[in-house]
Amino acid sequence: MKNVSFRILLLACLSIFFMASCEDDPEPLVTPKRTVLVYMAADNNLAHFAYDDVDEMKEGMAATNGELRLLVYMDTGTSARLMELKKENGNVVEDVVREYGDRNSAGTEETREVFNDVFSNPTYAAESYGLIYWSHADGWAPYGKRRQTRWVGQDTGDGDNRMNISDFVSVLEEAPHFNFIMFDACFMSSVEVAYELRHYTDYYIGSPTENPGPGAPYDLITPLMTNDNAATDMASAYFKHYEAKYNGGIGISNDNWTGGTSICVIRTSALEQLATLTSQSLPQKNIDGASLREEVFNYDQRSSDSSSFIGYYDWVDMMQLLLSETDFDAWKQIFDASIVYHTTPMNYSAVVHMFSMEGTHGVTHYIPVGEEEYALAYRSTSWYQDAGLAKLGW
Repeated sequence: MKNVSFRILLLACLSIFFMASCEDDPEPLVTPKRTVLVYMAADNNLAHFAYDDVDEMKEGMAATNGELRLLVYMDTGTSARLMELKKENGNVVEDVVREYGDRNSAGTEETREVFNDVFSNPTYAAESYGLIYWSHADGWAPYGKRRQTRWVGQDTGDGDNRMNISDFVSVLEEAPHFNFIMFDACFMSSVEVAYELRHYTDYYIGSPTENPGPGAPYDLITPLMTNDNAATDMASAYFKHYEAKYNGGIGISNDNWTGGTSICVIRTSALEQLATLTSQSLPQKNIDGASLREEVFNYDQRSSDSSSFIGYYDWVDMMQLLLSETDFDAWKQIFDASIVYHTTPMNYSAVVHMFSMEGTHGVTHYIPVGEEEYALAYRSTSWYQDAGLAKLGW
């Protein structure tokens, strides 16, 4: 009996020892598969959509499996804040990380500060990263009198502020490499912008024309953000959401968007090859841009007489007109390998309402004309230089 009692006492002591040891050991840190920042520059006439989209993100976050850390920067004109959407006790909550007060969310330093608060913080370290930029945008094009710049994002809290693409690139230079960068904004499926961003992301997602008013269906795309093929899966879910509602624009409203959508995914690793092939294939021949514009599909439905008109032309249409059949077939093969694209037969523009998207290919290219201001600015883009567009007299 003494031996039994001794053994029981020994086992009890060992049990207490191991329990105490386990309590002292910290929980092992689990590195999430992906951290995604949604940057919402919504201090403009899109502000009301921002609240709806955050609600959708919460719904989507509820369907995730713990591999995603989702940070949302939101500026709707009152107090900008950074928050993490995360699960607690079965519910998705907003954990406010930082309040920034009133600020210009299209400013370079302001944007860099938010990126640093997320991507330089070891709390949000992950195996990979994603970025969604949510706002107004206008592709590669210059804004106002700053004719050597391109812009994305709009903040109207104090004037009308917009970010140059070159400044956006300077912010990306200090951020981690992204699995995907998605623009929930108009006219961003532009080869000129994608080329500028090619070193900073594996996949580039955008629309070649005007976005639907409600934007991306975040309840559907949020659970897909950690997928191995996240960019393709997100774009497909985006398109199918609006395809299911499509009804030729009949009864269209922000609550019932029946006008379709266009969304494109570009594999950025192919862009330098496409630039080289484009430069090698283009003829050494002056091409009249005004005449070419008449023959190429234009995604920009704003009036050509208006100050807002840029002209976003279908890149494939343009190349087919410029190249020989043999050269075009070789070029198109590389293009096709680089693109995942969906569109409805018709699409909606706030300017002309429904318009045909028949035969389009999802990536835009600018066609300069003469010495107009945009044409002069276009010559400063990396794409213009690397794709050999000077051969055309542009």
